[in-house]
Amino acid sequence: MAERSTAAVDVADNSGDDPLTAQAGKATTDGAAESQDTAEKTAPDTGSERQGTEPAIATPELHSGHKLARRYRLEECVTRLDGFSSWRAVDEKLRRAVGVHLLPADHPRARSVLAAARSSALLGDPRFVQVLDAVEENDLVYVVHEWLPDATELTALLAMGPMEPHDAYQLVDQLSQAMAAAHREGLAHLRLTPGAVLRTSTGQYRIRGLAVNAALRGITADGPQRADTEAIGALLYAALTQRWPYESDAYGLSGLPKGVGLIAPDQVRAGVHRGLSELAMRALVNDGATASRQEPPCTTPDELAKAVAAMPRIRPPEPAFTSPPEYQRTTYQQGTYGRPAARPNATAPQPVPSPPAPLQSRTGKVLKWTVAALLIAALGLGSWQVADKLIDRDKDPVDPGTSQTNNGEKNNGVQTGKPVAITGAHDFDPLGDGSEKPAGIKNSYDGDPATYWNTDGYLSADFGRLKAGVGIVLDLGKVQQVGTVDVSFLGGETSVELRTAPENASSEPTTLDGFTKVSDGSGSNVSLKPGKPMRARYVLVWLTELPQTDEGNFRGKVSEIKITS
Repeated sequence: MAERSTAAVDVADNSGDDPLTAQAGKATTDGAAESQDTAEKTAPDTGSERQGTEPAIATPELHSGHKLARRYRLEECVTRLDGFSSWRAVDEKLRRAVGVHLLPADHPRARSVLAAARSSALLGDPRFVQVLDAVEENDLVYVVHEWLPDATELTALLAMGPMEPHDAYQLVDQLSQAMAAAHREGLAHLRLTPGAVLRTSTGQYRIRGLAVNAALRGITADGPQRADTEAIGALLYAALTQRWPYESDAYGLSGLPKGVGLIAPDQVRAGVHRGLSELAMRALVNDGATASRQEPPCTTPDELAKAVAAMPRIRPPEPAFTSPPEYQRTTYQQGTYGRPAARPNATAPQPVPSPPAPLQSRTGKVLKWTVAALLIAALGLGSWQVADKLIDRDKDPVDPGTSQTNNGEKNNGVQTGKPVAITGAHDFDPLGDGSEKPAGIKNSYDGDPATYWNTDGYLSADFGRLKAGVGIVLDLGKVQQVGTVDVSFLGGETSVELRTAPENASSEPTTLDGFTKVSDGSGSNVSLKPGKPMRARYVLVWLTELPQTDEGNFRGKVSEIKITS
């Protein structure tokens, strides 16, 4: 089942062994699994990790259907190891799937697990699988986290073969930026394996088990930044070669041949991108530069992220062109329409019947003159009726601002080009953490071009490839004609889209799909006009590409929005 392979938190895997989520039980067609106790095997020594040596502790004996806090119903045990267990569960209050780690309150690592979970929850970075709750209750400690059924483990992606250069570039770029942000807040992962990385359906990578996975296993490191950087390098190496960069096999991947040492990815497999190959070596090599370009090693995620940013951007491959099917002549041939089909053994084609001769007789002439007279009389009668209607309308003029239909009913007319008042607005960030500088929203339509609303700062014009955009939802108070939306930006050219909610929408949409794109543009002063007359109450100004600031990051600044009918 997809949920099991993509969303179970694999805290028991290690480099050199298959993930213990797989060892815990084989999935059946309905996603059920048989759990079993699994002994931990020793991971290869990287020189930076230390694992706890506590004696074996009995895992709490719980079963499917057990409820925690009268809310979280346990469904399937996916890991049982060293005194803790991990479950797929259901949050009955919010009606959604969640993951749960369980261990006894007297477990030697219970306090450190709680502290790690609460610190991870405070980070609130959408690039990490979020911790939702961390509780000690009834002699149990449990940590509740997100469950992503639509995501795919990196383990499964690597099993399908090496990644394309663009996909590998996205992997190392997103992971290094995410871990750099975590280390700035004092958080390390220390168990960054293929099982801890997920790719969502939108192409974004999510990291699960930040700080918690290591705390559950009692892992510490003298150099946590170096350990996480080397782990990212190993993942990039595996993505480029489909080989694990150590002699032992791990995560379904073959290790390097024994005795050859660590060799560059482009020497393991032909066609590997040269820049990415060197980047993997800079992250993996501890004691100096690579042999190819003598670049310094990357010892922290932040250094690795800067090295990725300094590379020429790798664009996605062009879609394969499929030639159209070869033109086939139809059975229709010019000049045969209306003719009888040829019969086999026919000696000659059938003659085409000629049309009847026009009326040339005396009776025909009389008919023609009669028809002409009737047509003249009809035209005269119609002209008289039109003139009569015009005279009646002049006698009873309609009010300005209204129009009259053919049946005499009056409708309210809409005058175009008039300013449309904005009664309210708020920030719109459905693809991120849900908030984007809400305090400055009023500056975007206050009539003062010197004030502005700005976005967060990002590492690239496309929002650091974290999301597709952010924007402002404008409330017009009621459904009104939207003719033109003029948007002024500060700081440089900005790409923007105009989106509107359906005219019959009973409430403001909460997702990007709830708004329909009607126009787009780019520049410092952009005039957005729908292709056809548009009526709406809720209007979304959606920023899709940001200018670079003097500080080096990328940030959008909206100084003024004006709407006319």
